[in-house]
Amino acid sequence: MYSQSELKDLVEKAMVNLSFESEAAKLIGPVKYILSIGGKRLRPVMTLMSCNLFSDKINDALLPAIGLEIFHNYTLVHDDIMDQASVRRNAPTVHTKWGLNQAILSGDVMSFYASEFIAAAPVSVLSKVLKIYNRTAVEVCIGQQLDMDFEKTTYITQDEYVRMIELKTAVLIAASMKIGAIIGGSSEKDADYISEFGRHLGLAFQIQDDLLDVYGDTISFGKKTGGDIVTNKKTFLLLKALELASGEQQKLLQSLISKKDFDPEVKIQTVTEIFNQLNIRHITENLANEFINKAVGSLEKISADQERKSELYNLVSSLNGRNI
Repeated sequence: MYSQSELKDLVEKAMVNLSFESEAAKLIGPVKYILSIGGKRLRPVMTLMSCNLFSDKINDALLPAIGLEIFHNYTLVHDDIMDQASVRRNAPTVHTKWGLNQAILSGDVMSFYASEFIAAAPVSVLSKVLKIYNRTAVEVCIGQQLDMDFEKTTYITQDEYVRMIELKTAVLIAASMKIGAIIGGSSEKDADYISEFGRHLGLAFQIQDDLLDVYGDTISFGKKTGGDIVTNKKTFLLLKALELASGEQQKLLQSLISKKDFDPEVKIQTVTEIFNQLNIRHITENLANEFINKAVGSLEKISADQERKSELYNLVSSLNGRNI
């Protein structure tokens, strides 16, 4: 059995030793850059944890796990372009550093490298793995499209928001775990259970990220809080506030959202005060905990030894109430 920290070290070493053959160095420079500036490595670690739940031969899953991390970072390069973001992980985004055209092209090539690494899965399960990966890649794109559509939509329901983050974030975590399980030799039923575990954990993770942007510790969170408020990002907190706000609160919220010229600090403070009045923090924490409990329920159904599940239970514990 491997610990979570041991698996992360294994992933980091593999990432450092990656070699991308190309006669165009300018194409690969941004790829190496985005992969080198950190990140939680959550998806590849979860792939290996899931594999280790059923097998000790985690090396069989290492290259596919790296492929999933490359795919994730590819989506970040393109997301940053669409969001016009200038900073990622406290470093300049790829398009800020190299320009728009280079970022698009280098992002594109990452998607093909990701497929190449995914295809290194054992031949006996390759067809299943590729089918899961390709379907998930399409779903992530659908999630991004919904996110873009929501920017132009005045009213979004809680269910619509949860579906968007499920597609944009949770399905890739679910797929990472399912692919790991399949490579590890799990049954189809257990692969489905671990997928459900990953999906619910992914939903909890994203909802907690929404919460951390307002209430998180700046040092632990890794960036300045309140960014979502400043940009009017339709997070769960804002959508719930708009749903629950009284007449005066509603007017003030809508006024702050529509203003083009404002003091960011005043806006953050005022919106946070409205969130506090409406008990939004508690409501959001409850929703995240609801998904965490569902994840635990799926994990309990998996027919693996409790000892084998221990690291996944530890993962849930580390996620529960993280730095809020």
